[in-house]
Order: sequence, then structure tokens, then C-alpha cells
Amino acid sequence: MTTTTLAPAAPRVPVTRAYRFELVKLVAQWRIRLLLLACWLAPAVFVAGVSRQGTLPTDTLFGRWMHATGWAGPLVTLGFAGSWALPLLTSVVAGDVFAAEDRLGTWRHLLVAVRSPRRIFAAKALAALTVLLVLVTGLAVSGAAGGLLAVGNRPLVGLDGHLLSPGDAALKVLLAWLCALAPTLALAGIGLLGSVALGRSPMGLLLPALVALAMQLAQLMPLPVAVRLALPGYAFLSWNGLFTGPVQAGPLLVGVAVALVWAVAATALARFLFLRRDFTGPAHDGSGRRALVLGALLPAALLTVTVGVLTPTAGAAGSGIGQDKVQRSVATAFAHLYRLQTAELNRPDVTEAQLHVTAACDKGSDRVEPEGPGNDWRCVVSWRLPGVEATGTAVYQLDIAPDGRFVADGDGPKEVNGYFLVRTSTGDEPNPLWQFDGNVELLPAPSKG
Repeated sequence: MTTTTLAPAAPRVPVTRAYRFELVKLVAQWRIRLLLLACWLAPAVFVAGVSRQGTLPTDTLFGRWMHATGWAGPLVTLGFAGSWALPLLTSVVAGDVFAAEDRLGTWRHLLVAVRSPRRIFAAKALAALTVLLVLVTGLAVSGAAGGLLAVGNRPLVGLDGHLLSPGDAALKVLLAWLCALAPTLALAGIGLLGSVALGRSPMGLLLPALVALAMQLAQLMPLPVAVRLALPGYAFLSWNGLFTGPVQAGPLLVGVAVALVWAVAATALARFLFLRRDFTGPAHDGSGRRALVLGALLPAALLTVTVGVLTPTAGAAGSGIGQDKVQRSVATAFAHLYRLQTAELNRPDVTEAQLHVTAACDKGSDRVEPEGPGNDWRCVVSWRLPGVEATGTAVYQLDIAPDGRFVADGDGPKEVNGYFLVRTSTGDEPNPLWQFDGNVELLPAPSKG
């Protein structure tokens, strides 16, 4: 009589080992290596080159200060990255991490080696997240290094005109990039979902970029505040509030929280679909109608829920840009920048309290309600100097974007807000009161008391 001894089942591969394997596979791809090289070198070259030019990208936030401080460079890089670079990076990394196995037909080999779909999903998601973090870190570090080497560690002018010390500017630049990680994770979750649900279809690879483009177009429209804040890409814009005094924390925290909710929900749905996939087929071109329906229902459900939650917080269904907010923002920025101009012209220093700056803003006609975005805003700023009876006035034309950012263009008198060069410690610079950027907080101001 013979006995047959069954071989013990092989243990499952730990997640850490599978993670290292997936990370090596990602980094071994030539396109990932090119992206790593570009993210760690291109921003430094770009920022250093632009900082040496006579013409600055003044249409980009903080672009007009690239001659004055090295800390403007990483913020200009962040503005570009949020619009174009980060969506494309998430598409290439997260949008292809599962689909690559479908194209190569290697799912069976991977399942035999790891023996756990759950561990495979965790390893691939963590590997993609690690590569994205390295890419984002490269963009931030490279942009800062290029600016500091080309211009130097100097104070930065905030969005309300107040001067940030180099240390404070460095901290807020770091926080701005950390806030941008939240919408990047949301796009990465969408990329994982597309890679799982659409298989070898190129739409899975394009999905994060297409979603990001749709959100950018939506942010350009005059949407209600609650809808604007409910979009996961809003955190690519809300970091602007870090550079005002006091910090506009409301929109910033809401934007980060919404983006993280989208990241968790999209990743969870991708995992749900992956664990229920049939791997017996030789190819996979998508998880079928059910996956597509679930993938379409997720953003609709999230948007509905977040809009419902944020509507009471937003306070109204309007744009959030009102006359009082615009007047306060313009008056505050003018007061800070007037002091900066005074110091550059070697005049006696005054404080904001001594200036008593006020602003009267409208949209050019009594028949037009002074609210909402547009390039037809007009503000008359008034101030008083100590010991001078006459009241000074200056006119500005404002172009206010739907997200609250505005550009104020001086319209006289020329001696105050006209274009002329001011000699500073870093060289001749345009009059700081000629043109300046500002930011209107879309949410209502918190009540005091």
C-alpha cells in the first residue's frame, strides 16, 4: 500500500516584494526614465532661463516677480504643472499600470507568481503612487533650485501685496505643492480606474488627461461656488489662498478634501472591478457594460453629493465674487504695495493704518450688477497721507477670472500707478502699483464673535 504525499501550497508573495517588483518594472520603462529626467531637470532650466529674460510671463500667477525672487519660479512651475504636466504624468503612469499587462498578455504569469489579485492591485497602485511622488518632487525641487540659483533667496510679494520673508515664502511654496498632491492623487485614482475598466483600450491611458481638461474648461465657466469647489481639480487653484493675509483657508481645505475623496472613491472602485475580473480570457479590452456604467456613475454621484454638502457652506448659488469682497481685496493689496513703492522710492515710511485706503468698485454702469467675473470691473482707490489734507486717488481696471483671481491694471494718475522703472536692490523693476495680481475668496468670510 502506497501513500501519496501532497506538496504544501506555496505561500503567497508578500505585498512588499510584489511592490518592489512592480516598481522595478515601472522604472525600467524608457518613457518613465525620460519623465524622471525631465521632471528633475526641465523646470530648473526653464525657470533660470526665464528669470534672465527681459520679458516675464506676467499672465501667469507670480510670473511678474521672477526677477525679484527665486521663490516665484516654483510657483510658476506649479501653475503650469497643475494645468498640463501633472494630468499627463498621471495618464502615463497610473493610466497604464494595469493596461500594460493586457497588451503584453502577462496576467497569467503574474497571477501564478503572486497568487493574490488583492496583492497585485496593492503593489501596482503603490508603485504608481511612488513614481508619481518622485516626479512631483522633482518638479518642485527643480523649479525652486532654478529660481534660487538664478535670482536668489529673496522676499516674495504675496497676492495681497504684503511681503513674505524668504523663510515664510519657502514654507508656503512647500505647502502649495503639498496641496497640489491631492488633485494629483484624484487623477491617479481615475487613471487606475480607467486602466482596470478599459483594458487595452487607449481611452484608459487618456482618461486622466481628458478629465483634467474637462475640469479646466469648467473652471473657466461662471459656475456656482458649490459646483466649482466640488470639482477635484479645484485644489490646483485654491493654493493661491496661502499667499494672502490672512490665509484663505476655507477654499483651500475644501479643495484638498474633495480631491482626496475622489482619489479614495476612484481607487476603491478600480479595486472592486479588478477583483471581480475574469483572467481566463487571452485578452481584455474592457470590463464590459457594467464597468462602464459604474465608472460613469461614480463622478456623477460624487459631484451630486459634494455639491449638496458644499451649498450651505458656499452661502449662495452665485459666483462668490461680490462688490464688497473685490473692494476689500483691491484696497488691501494697494495699501501693501504703496508701502513697497514708498520704500523703493526712499520716501518716509507709512503704515496701512495711516493710509486709510478704501476702494470703490463697479462694473462701469449703474445698470450692471457689481458681481461676478469679467474684465469690465473698475475701481477707484482713495488714501490719505499723514499731515496731508488732500486725498489721493488712483484708478484701476480689473479683469477678474471665475476662480477669483484678478489682475489690476493702473489707469492713472501716471505718477502713482503708471509704468515707470523703480531702482531696487536687485535692479530696475516696474512700478509695483502699475499692475498687480490679487485673489478674491469665493466663500463667505467667517463670522466673528
